[in-house]
Amino acid sequence: MFTIVPERPDDGPRIETLLDLSFGADRHGRTVYRLRADVAPIAALSFVALDEAGVLQASIRYWPIEIGGKTPAILLGPLAVNPARRGEGMGKTLVRETLTLAADLGHRLCVLVGEPDYYQPFGFEPAAPHGLELPGPVELRRFQVKALAADALKGVSGVIGRPGTGRRQRAAG
Repeated sequence: MFTIVPERPDDGPRIETLLDLSFGADRHGRTVYRLRADVAPIAALSFVALDEAGVLQASIRYWPIEIGGKTPAILLGPLAVNPARRGEGMGKTLVRETLTLAADLGHRLCVLVGEPDYYQPFGFEPAAPHGLELPGPVELRRFQVKALAADALKGVSGVIGRPGTGRRQRAAG
């Protein structure tokens, strides 16, 4: 049994420990981590799963991004579940509930880098055939996108960047 609650201010250190356990301490060098650096996660989409004793067992966060310097989107991840508690549905519940909430909040596109077998049942599909690119190395099979609104991918292409990148480029040009 577990309970899903919004991430609380004091959850940060426990989430970092869980992320180290799940992905290793070297995770910060990956392309998606560079997109997240010095950018705050979207508080309204940051949740944790607590066990019966109130101990944090899983977490999910989303981050603001831009596609092609002009289209706002969100980046899912990391999603982490305590390895000792995997298979109990915490991760899938976090993904399902937060994607629904993201759409309800008006977000139109969600991008992630993750296992296709895990995320495709939620409606994710390969991103590269849609003309999306990441600004660094990535296994293309793991680079995925989901439209959260009808026709959200229509006319969208380009490199995934940090929020505001396109505005700075247009102002400088």
